[in-house]
Amino acid sequence: MHELSVEHREAGAAVRRILYAQLPSRALVVVAQLGIPDLLADEPLALPTLAERTGTDAATLARLLRSLSVFGLFEESTEQVYSLTPLGEALTSAHPASALPSAKLVAGDFGSAWADLLTTVRTGQSPFERSHGTDLFTHMERDEELRGTFDNSQGCGLTLELDEILREVDFSPYSTVVDVGGSDGTFLRRVLEATPGINGIVFDLPSSTSRLLKQSAPDPLSGRYSVITGDFFEKVPEGGDLYLLSHILHDWDDDKAVEILKTCRAAMSDTASLMVVDLVAADRGQHDERLHTAALMDLYMLSLFGGTGGQERTAAQVEVLLEKAGFRLTQVDALPSGMNVIHAIPAT
Repeated sequence: MHELSVEHREAGAAVRRILYAQLPSRALVVVAQLGIPDLLADEPLALPTLAERTGTDAATLARLLRSLSVFGLFEESTEQVYSLTPLGEALTSAHPASALPSAKLVAGDFGSAWADLLTTVRTGQSPFERSHGTDLFTHMERDEELRGTFDNSQGCGLTLELDEILREVDFSPYSTVVDVGGSDGTFLRRVLEATPGINGIVFDLPSSTSRLLKQSAPDPLSGRYSVITGDFFEKVPEGGDLYLLSHILHDWDDDKAVEILKTCRAAMSDTASLMVVDLVAADRGQHDERLHTAALMDLYMLSLFGGTGGQERTAAQVEVLLEKAGFRLTQVDALPSGMNVIHAIPAT
């Protein structure tokens, strides 16, 4: 056998790293299910204590934590005392951009959907339709706990993006922002905090806005926004001069996405604007590392919605949807993280 070239050796190793990447993912899910990050949030703990509190086999738990230490999530002393690193702290429930809700999703039906990707690719069918007889969002409306976990995951993920978006996008020209599908109001509230003098409306299903409506703490922004519940396939509130769709269109197939856009258009005056915040998928032949997140998320959407459902789209594909719904694309802000803010106005 001939000696491998450097290129062949590096390619073989790189592909194997991608293949085995699901193993640290599953290990992270396990430590999240066991509550280990929160147990270590206040102080380091010795292995026997951790094993006792989590009901696990000490020797096996040590191997799990040692492996994740190599990935930078935990630190292990010579006496087998474990502590969190800054990376590991992102799995605690108190972290401002906590990944714990996402880990809980992966531990349940979402992770099961990933495991059946072969059937999804063969049939094009959503794994949720195969397993539950209905689509993902209808399934979540029937499962209040799952819906809450999903909304928490979305909200925590959004916090990763907001500083960049607010740094790059000027909201001051607008007076009333309507956050369509705004869930618990995280995005709109940050916009209001950063932009004095403007007001807003959070619009979503009752199950999505319930946390915002139930909050009991004094709210310094309470006079600047309202919460309206409804279905964005039927009607959205009128009166805004900016309509915001943050990570909404990617949840739906093209026909449904156009329906949402048309509903927004029907509520808008001819002088109002639309802003779509989403990852933008790579065009054919692009290999920019900034597009890796969009590629990962498109695989995620494929595993949840099947071949004809939600997806990450290229800017050109989004422009086609906008035109079908009566909009004209005016600008695309490609942010350093790979996030894109797409601006559009009613076509005249």
